[in-house]
Amino acid sequence: MAAASVTLPCASSSSASSSSAAASSSLFSRSCSLGHRRFVSYDSRSRAHAPNSVKCDLAEPFKNVNGKPIVPILNERTLPKFLETARMEKTVNRTSTRLKLFSGTANPALSQEIAWYMGLELGKINIKRFADGEIYVQLQESVRGCDVYLIQPTCPPANENLMELLIMIDACRRASAKTITAVIPYFGYARADRKTQGRESIAAKLVANLITEAGANRVLACDLHSGQSMGYFDIPVDHVYAQPVILDYLASKTISSQDLVVVSPDVGGVARARAFAKKLSDAPLAIVDKRRHGHNVAEVMNLIGDVKGKVAVMMDDMIDTAGTIAKGAALLHEEGAREVYACCTHAVFSPPAIERLSSGLFQEVIITNTIPIAEKNYFPQLTVLSVANLLGETIWRVHDDCSVSSIFQ
Repeated sequence: MAAASVTLPCASSSSASSSSAAASSSLFSRSCSLGHRRFVSYDSRSRAHAPNSVKCDLAEPFKNVNGKPIVPILNERTLPKFLETARMEKTVNRTSTRLKLFSGTANPALSQEIAWYMGLELGKINIKRFADGEIYVQLQESVRGCDVYLIQPTCPPANENLMELLIMIDACRRASAKTITAVIPYFGYARADRKTQGRESIAAKLVANLITEAGANRVLACDLHSGQSMGYFDIPVDHVYAQPVILDYLASKTISSQDLVVVSPDVGGVARARAFAKKLSDAPLAIVDKRRHGHNVAEVMNLIGDVKGKVAVMMDDMIDTAGTIAKGAALLHEEGAREVYACCTHAVFSPPAIERLSSGLFQEVIITNTIPIAEKNYFPQLTVLSVANLLGETIWRVHDDCSVSSIFQ
């Protein structure tokens, strides 16, 4: 059969350099200063795709040194003290470590950033699509006795990327890897976590079973749609949150803490919004009450809380078609909100999300790069933050048998 071959490039090791002053803001003027634990900040040198649009990506193309691609240092700054480790002060000798990173084809840019933070190279892997759509995976280096980390979000096309992850896991298991950790920045099918009507499937549990049976020993996931999804796995799950990354960016804004209000776009996200508000100088909380009449169709009914004259920050785990958050923003403006910011971890952006988000309802739409954003989906209000340092630090802590939860304390 004819095959289209995709061989992923390797990110070479690099070290942090130079220092920069931490941004201060009245957002954290009360009890919630994150000065000692600042995470991944936005890239001020990032390439703009539209006015005020920011993409946290590699600032320039790869350069070749002796035939090997190298990744430029991002931001020309050192990492925050909280995330700096002894590993960043010296180049890791790849031949002396049993930790190996491999990337699928879903989000190779994020994988390269993670590898840069960790001072490692991405492992060599060959992934092909046959003419009939079947997926072929071959590891091009030995992983016998190694701790392998496979970075692959199950973002759209969800079924393709999920199947690719399963085959990658199987390839590592058959190559005698010591442990296999599936690093899933975005866990697809997470919304199908319960039965809301009779005769429905619980696809989140099914996908968890598939990953476990394929041979994964551990899962590292970012901002699962619901916490109970961790219980669907029969293997350990490390659940990390992108909240500190977004908080770090909001801290650079010149917004008075007295003017802030955090808004949950639905009742189901109240716990997430409350935790976010507590970090934002214990800001007040408002809730949008909506009634859903069908999948991807939402209707706003009422607003619980006061937003008049305030800067509203809407927090959710994902934006799909943007129906919920757009109707919520319209209601906030009707109730007198001065500005509305939308924050989420996973930017699924199914049509017509871009039209809704760029319609002028939002002062800024802040997302992370757990899901790659197509060039055509950039609009002036969009800001993309990187979770690479957060995931890279988590991988190191898992590998070293250190605490992961202490990152968020």
